[in-house]
Amino acid sequence: MIPVNEPLIGEKEIEYVTDCLRTGWISSAGKYIDRFENEWAAYCGRKYGVAVCNGTVALELAVSVLDLPKGAEVILPSFTIVSCLEAVLRNGLTPVLVDCDPKTYCMDVDDVKRKLTPRTAALMPVHIYGHPVNMGEILALGEEHNLRIIEDAAEAHGAECLLHGRWRRCGSFGDVSCFSFYANKNITTGEGGMVLTDDSSLADRLRSRRNLCFIAKERFLHEDRGWNFRMTNLQAALGCAQLENIEGFIRRKLDMAARYNEGLKSLPLSLPYIEPWAKSSVWMYAVLLDDSVPFKAVAFAEILDKRGVQTRPFFRGLHEQTVYGKMGLFRNVSLPVTERVYRRGLYLPSGQAITVEQIERVIKSIRSVLCQ
Repeated sequence: MIPVNEPLIGEKEIEYVTDCLRTGWISSAGKYIDRFENEWAAYCGRKYGVAVCNGTVALELAVSVLDLPKGAEVILPSFTIVSCLEAVLRNGLTPVLVDCDPKTYCMDVDDVKRKLTPRTAALMPVHIYGHPVNMGEILALGEEHNLRIIEDAAEAHGAECLLHGRWRRCGSFGDVSCFSFYANKNITTGEGGMVLTDDSSLADRLRSRRNLCFIAKERFLHEDRGWNFRMTNLQAALGCAQLENIEGFIRRKLDMAARYNEGLKSLPLSLPYIEPWAKSSVWMYAVLLDDSVPFKAVAFAEILDKRGVQTRPFFRGLHEQTVYGKMGLFRNVSLPVTERVYRRGLYLPSGQAITVEQIERVIKSIRSVLCQ
């Protein structure tokens, strides 16, 4: 079976993690945490990084420090992981869902404009499968309507967006930017995440709230509520080693995409599209079955699985999730593009450890199915 994702772990990763074990710095303090925070923030063009235990809590923590009015509206895409919506709900805010762009699968900015109201307090752009949201338009909306911007860059390590004639990395936009370093990301800490910001006061609050709001003058006196969202030094050590090779990891992704593009052309599939104002990192190689194909993505996945190729489905829209329907959310919400791409899309084996031979086997399997 060709796995949908497999991380690439080298000798430097083993060296740094072993250093933690030998020195005893295995918990939430140590040299690698500060180093990883500083180096990742610098790579993304930010001043401050606050490492946390995963990308989901990065979002929850980031939203919490913005002090948005209770019940205020946050606009976010339906085509994303539930972590985004949970960060809104757990902070007592009202989610407003928008459809996705049919080519990039990122949030439809025109739909964002249609759904702005006087109660809108923030926008949550989510970069999808390595392709950036049009951050120029999002930032302009934020400035025009005095909105906070919560950037979810979990899937866009190293991706870039053109803004005012200058390329900027994802993770450099808005009030706060959130990352995941899960095992399938371009760089990994196993589990792990980070919040980036240029605001020193927000950075201080992020650090305090991730650490149960302990204070220096009296450790067990708490003046605010927080969480234990800390990253360990072991995770950060892995992240430091991975970050040293991020340009190589991105080149591997782009090479993978080029090979898939060549091998899958002329098939009834929509292949990853890249806008001229974007540099995608092609985090996952996502394909969409044309309407001429007589079966849906779930059947396609089952066929490929029998041929030894593992895949993953696209996100099911948040507005179609059973749990939120039970909560009375999103009744009568229809987002046709999100609904279509979920049913017609999947992504192919795309991990850092994938080999040329495996890519060729995937291509051969797909062609055997779609060229019958």
